Amino acid sequence: MPGPLSPHDALIYIMVTMSAVDRDMTDKEMLRIGQLVQNLPAFRDFDVNQLVDIAEKCGEVLTREDGLDRILNEVAQQLPPKLHETAYALAVEIAAADLNVKPEELRFLHMLRDALDLDPLACAAIERGARARHHTL
Repeated sequence: MPGPLSPHDALIYIMVTMSAVDRDMTDKEMLRIGQLVQNLPAFRDFDVNQLVDIAEKCGEVLTREDGLDRILNEVAQQLPPKLHETAYALAVEIAAADLNVKPEELRFLHMLRDALDLDPLACAAIERGARARHHTL
């Protein structure tokens, strides 16, 4: 990795990794990443023009044999604890974006929960909220 991640970078790495973990980055997932970056308070001071460059850097890291572990370790080290649940919520949003959560995505969520030392009950609440937001008629 090219140095410590900023909080913005770390959150984007989590979303891109969630999208890529099943080896199928869908248009719906990419669109959702863009929407979240443009609308969430965590990205208030972020220059959206950097999004593609950060996503490409994340993709480069993911191509390495230890890429997933490197991302999880770097995010856990660089992301302020107050944003750990936010990171998990963003990952859940991307997993739910295409209305088809795959086993690889569930595994990544588990790995992220462990890496960020999150409370399982808080994670369950985040997941339930995402399910409620994504239900269709």
